[in-house]
Amino acid sequence: MTTQEYKYIVRIVGNDIPGDRKIRIGLTQIRGIGYNFANAIIDSLKINPNTNVGYLSDSEVQSIEKILKDPSAVNFPSWFLNRRKDIETGKDAHLITSDIAFTVRKDVEREKAANSWRGFRHTFGLKVRGQRTRTTGRKGGAVGVAKSGKVLPVKTEGAAPAADEKKEAPAADEKKEAPAGKKEAPAGKKEAPAGKKEAPAGKKEAPAESKQK
Repeated sequence: MTTQEYKYIVRIVGNDIPGDRKIRIGLTQIRGIGYNFANAIIDSLKINPNTNVGYLSDSEVQSIEKILKDPSAVNFPSWFLNRRKDIETGKDAHLITSDIAFTVRKDVEREKAANSWRGFRHTFGLKVRGQRTRTTGRKGGAVGVAKSGKVLPVKTEGAAPAADEKKEAPAADEKKEAPAGKKEAPAGKKEAPAGKKEAPAGKKEAPAESKQK
């Protein structure tokens, strides 16, 4: 640990880094700086990797910012940078913070203006680097997909009246009247046995007349 006054927040290249973070982890919070790049900065400046960011001196912070803005000045190899052979300048550079998003957006617009195949793919929001698109990269819901054995209906302007017709289709009164008619049929059957009982009564009278004669 150094005798430098502790700082709770250290600002490096426009990024506020908490002072309680280790220097290696704190540098990775800057967009465009990875774990290996942070290690390379620490080794080149001979900074103790176990030091907290809050104990960095002002001169060390300035040295870190200088390396981030121009890594080639410290003899970093070109393959270690994220922007090699820039199309406009032809130089190797390392992009950080908002420069990354700005450069990517500018590259995409240049592809679209050139009417290249990559530009067409960017325009329609499709995969650009030859990835599979049969099963991945789909956007939006599919219409009429079979689910649990049923085909989902397509939503159109006339879908609302169709819903009303479905409600009118089941006639609740007709279904209730049908059982009522079935109950009348058994009522008629009960009268038939009553007529059969009269027939035996007539048979008994016939023998009575024969006796009188």
